[in-house]
Amino acid sequence: MILEQAVLDVVSGLEREFEDAFTKAQGIIAGMPGYLSHSLSACIERPGRYLLLVEWESLEDHTVGFRGSPQYQEWRALLHHFYDPFPEVEHYRAVCEGVAARD
Repeated sequence: MILEQAVLDVVSGLEREFEDAFTKAQGIIAGMPGYLSHSLSACIERPGRYLLLVEWESLEDHTVGFRGSPQYQEWRALLHHFYDPFPEVEHYRAVCEGVAARD
């Protein structure tokens, strides 16, 4: 499993529109081969900043499969105009996983 991480800085005042557009766009990514899950979180300390995490079966499922697909063009049209600056996307592999202690 590969974890894609992107910090998304959205143009001030467009947060609600971005969230609405992301609601539509998430169906696109969720239908892609190799997609496992995703989450979008809003930053508490920095309004307009979001954290996107997507789990993929492999790096290529994201970088080749999704980014090289016609669906990516639709994703791009829905979301990319909200970002300033354009986000840097990074990929991670698990090294250690913890489990929360339960009383």
